[in-house]
Amino acid sequence: MSKLRLLFQKEAQAAYISHLDLLRTFQRSFARSGLELRHSQGFHPHPIISIVLPLPVGQSSDCELVDFEVTADCDGSGIAEQMNQGLPAGLHVLDCYVPQRPAGQLAQLEAEVLLDYDAGVPAEALPRLRELFARPELVTQKRTKRKDLADVDIAPLIRSIRMEEQPHQIRCLVTVQAQNPGLNPQLLERAIATHLPELTPDFVRVRRLRFLDEQGNVFR
Repeated sequence: MSKLRLLFQKEAQAAYISHLDLLRTFQRSFARSGLELRHSQGFHPHPIISIVLPLPVGQSSDCELVDFEVTADCDGSGIAEQMNQGLPAGLHVLDCYVPQRPAGQLAQLEAEVLLDYDAGVPAEALPRLRELFARPELVTQKRTKRKDLADVDIAPLIRSIRMEEQPHQIRCLVTVQAQNPGLNPQLLERAIATHLPELTPDFVRVRRLRFLDEQGNVFR
């Protein structure tokens, strides 16, 4: 029996596949690949598959992770190629390997956040946004598991942020705390709307780039 981890991309139309539908997609893909997965015990056994820090619907990613177990001894060789033969457009497995550490040690997320302005970036937007995200306290609202809105200070959850102005766009490269608690990079836009509403972008695109450990090394 071996524990394995998939590293995969989720983009384009696949960004709108929900978490549960994504799990079902991988279950079917595993079955087509011929891999024998370890199943849970009980009256309704199911494959032991876990998506690490599920991606919010509508966001894309280069670094999604799936943990699973197979019944035979295996180091993951050839599994990525097998999986890609049956996955829908927008999902692509980059690697399959034996995990180096448990998912609980995943500490940071690096992401690209694109703030789009249809009429062009407002004057002085870049320095004002830099000042906003440098504040020692930055309270905005996030939706809880009960679907209520609650105030949260996101400043301590932002590890670093770099911003640059491009035509009709401000590009942010941000590293945030990933879990316990984690910060969805989409909340940067909500903070702008709360504190600098005149600089609220017309559209926001978020793409996860890398998962990191506490020391800033790529998480595997």
